Amino acid sequence: MIASTPTRDDVRARIIGTAARLLRQEGITAVTTRAVSDAARVQAPTIYRHFGDKDGLLDAVAEHVLATFVAAKAAVVGTADQRGADPIDDLRAGWRTQIEFALDNPVIFGLMVDPERSSPAGRAGMEVLRARMRRVASVGRLRMTPDAAADLLHSAGVGVILTLLRTPPAARDLGLADIMYDAVTGRILIEAPDPPGDDAAADREHLRAAARRMPFLSASERALLEEWLARDAATPAMSPAPATLGK
Repeated sequence: MIASTPTRDDVRARIIGTAARLLRQEGITAVTTRAVSDAARVQAPTIYRHFGDKDGLLDAVAEHVLATFVAAKAAVVGTADQRGADPIDDLRAGWRTQIEFALDNPVIFGLMVDPERSSPAGRAGMEVLRARMRRVASVGRLRMTPDAAADLLHSAGVGVILTLLRTPPAARDLGLADIMYDAVTGRILIEAPDPPGDDAAADREHLRAAARRMPFLSASERALLEEWLARDAATPAMSPAPATLGK
């Protein structure tokens, strides 16, 4: 059987995949025209014909890696309702995934946030974040429009990632990302209301916690307290007596 001749798209995809692997395994200094052409089994002029120069190749690699990442995120958001995922939990999970991706791919992240570049994958990524915000808004937990909330969270993410990337890996405090997330979502999210009937349960837990701080209580006294609390939990709540209008 005669082997088919690779198409132009096949060659381009092989070059991008090879460059992405070199970038991931060895860093940006390994992505030279010669190294990529040798590893992809193409002539150096082929790279120039497809990408113009090394910068053009890096742009293509960044777009490819980012597009793959965004497609995975979009798939998760697309099935969130089917999976019964909580919109707030989903939003935090997306934040953490983005932070991890950027720290693992600092070159890609740098190209992604470059204001001089217009990235289709970057725009798709913002749409994924807006979709997450629309899910939050659908359950009444958003204080502003989904677009405004997405812009705020995105800006916060870029800032904290840049701060972490400028810090030596051994000295990075990843808790900074959680603090930033809590600070921003504290302004864009509305607190969830307490479920009906939750006040009595909370009061019982407060009593248990208070009892644990009282070492002078005997074992029998603690057991009696637990009996009372269990009895209270099992007793149906009584409606207040209706008010009367005089005698």
